[in-house]
Amino acid sequence: FVISFSAVSAIDYSVSGVGVYTSEVAGATTMDFNSGACNTGVSCSGAGQIVTGSASGLYAQPYGTSSAYLSVPNPIRSGTYTIGLNGDYNYYGLYWGSVDSYNSIAFYLDGGYVGGFTGSDLGPLLADGNQGSWASNRYINFMFTGGDLFDTVALTSTNYAFESDNHAYARVPEPPVFVLLAVGLVGLVFTRRHLMHS
Repeated sequence: FVISFSAVSAIDYSVSGVGVYTSEVAGATTMDFNSGACNTGVSCSGAGQIVTGSASGLYAQPYGTSSAYLSVPNPIRSGTYTIGLNGDYNYYGLYWGSVDSYNSIAFYLDGGYVGGFTGSDLGPLLADGNQGSWASNRYINFMFTGGDLFDTVALTSTNYAFESDNHAYARVPEPPVFVLLAVGLVGLVFTRRHLMHS
């Protein structure tokens, strides 16, 4: 199942079901870090390293995975890792391991801030850093609406660590506004009829 939420008017997010490690968005490009680097054409820089396994007090393998992943910050205690994409997109997903309140993701377009989330914003997940529970290890999908786009993603943590894997990005079509309006009107008609016959 997928649970959808919205914390910023232009960005909706959804939490994928238990056992989902990669994006389920058709046509998305995935960056799995298994080559030891970001995808070709993507620029990655800052306080982060691609690692495997766990190092006590520094980083922990995201729950249920065994391959290379991104650890931020690394090797320092606090910092930001920036992923500059090779185009403008409206979808981003990542498997977010051991979610903590001090982890955050931010999106930018042409250097301007578009929106972002902290680990605490991702209800119903628990931002408690649990390394062995689905309650704080899950695939998160961010969908931009209303024509908003991004070209850069910044992952920040003010303490060890923000672990993630299988980052995915895409430019997907949004439902036309008239379709959303029609669905809303049908819902109103149904509700009105239901009330009239109660």
